[in-house]
Amino acid sequence: MKLSTSLLTATGLASATMALALPQAPPANSNSFVTTSGLNFVIDGDTGYVAGSNSYWIGFQRNNADVDLVLSHLRDSGLKVLRVWGFNDVNQRPTDGSVYFHLLENGNATINTGEDGLQRLDYVVSAAERYGIKLIVNFVNFWDDFGGMNAYVTAFGGSKAEFYTNSAIQTAFRAYVEAVVSRYRDSPAIFAWELANEPRCTGCNTDTVRDWVASTSQYIKSLDPNHLVGIGDEGFGLNIGSDRSYAYEYSEGMDFQKNLAVPSIDFGTLHLYPASWGVQNDWGNGWISSHGAACVAAGKPCLLEEYGVTSDHCTQERPWQTTALQTPGMAGDLFWQFGDQLSTGQSPNDGHTLYYGTSDYECLVTDHVAAIPGQ
Repeated sequence: MKLSTSLLTATGLASATMALALPQAPPANSNSFVTTSGLNFVIDGDTGYVAGSNSYWIGFQRNNADVDLVLSHLRDSGLKVLRVWGFNDVNQRPTDGSVYFHLLENGNATINTGEDGLQRLDYVVSAAERYGIKLIVNFVNFWDDFGGMNAYVTAFGGSKAEFYTNSAIQTAFRAYVEAVVSRYRDSPAIFAWELANEPRCTGCNTDTVRDWVASTSQYIKSLDPNHLVGIGDEGFGLNIGSDRSYAYEYSEGMDFQKNLAVPSIDFGTLHLYPASWGVQNDWGNGWISSHGAACVAAGKPCLLEEYGVTSDHCTQERPWQTTALQTPGMAGDLFWQFGDQLSTGQSPNDGHTLYYGTSDYECLVTDHVAAIPGQ
């Protein structure tokens, strides 16, 4: 998901006093790593379909109580997985006290491990361990939100398309990957590492991203062989069920099946935003089914890890959830995005947000979780 500038500003400036949370009893088997079994995920000993959400902003909160509130509400809702931004790149050190993780400036890279840096992500991981929530953590954004690939280009030169092949950029990127993985590679709260949020390479040969996916995922596995690795892509480039619409084509340099075939990639990812892609909402059911078929062919589970609309949420999104539940190869879904009432006010709302306790939340979370077999 690409975010609006106003949301980024509001999130970046939000801060509150630090607060300590009371420990929560972890669920049984919560110390085990997430694995796959055929076309399913195995979480805390349970094999089957999983439901969850996204919160790009949770690792940037300065108030521990806000983090605990969100994770407790996820747990109480029966959601098991939360996808979070493991990156926050800047080209200048902030002077307003806002959180950042990685300073990329004039050909140099400095990782911020302070209280306004990765220690905030530390708290999210430790709290997730207590609440039994599994985290998907990614390392860079294709979009310019929170720095992204463009922050590397600004510091080291080249173009965004060259992010994947520029040696200076990749050296800095891998150093950051190593720093994050080394902090949490022993944590059972990590569901998976993801290479990027919505990687693209517009106009590139699909081998460019495929080669980067292979080398980067192999590198992560060399640092941490115990956790799953995914790509974080939108699912672009697919010849199964193609109606020749934009998302099925290869113009963004992505080939879903080619990338999924990389041995060190453990599961497939896809996103779903019909309004952004120039198609009708019901087109999404075929998009889900086509990717499920590709994952069956690859023998790996698929995760619908982002989806949403900006109005009429229940009517438009519930059929996608039903389709995902009924499609072989689809192993879970994570709606974009979770919303809650924080100490600083409402969490960011991009129009897709489902706020805890609302009627939309009842339909798309409570009812959805109840429909999952074994829940």
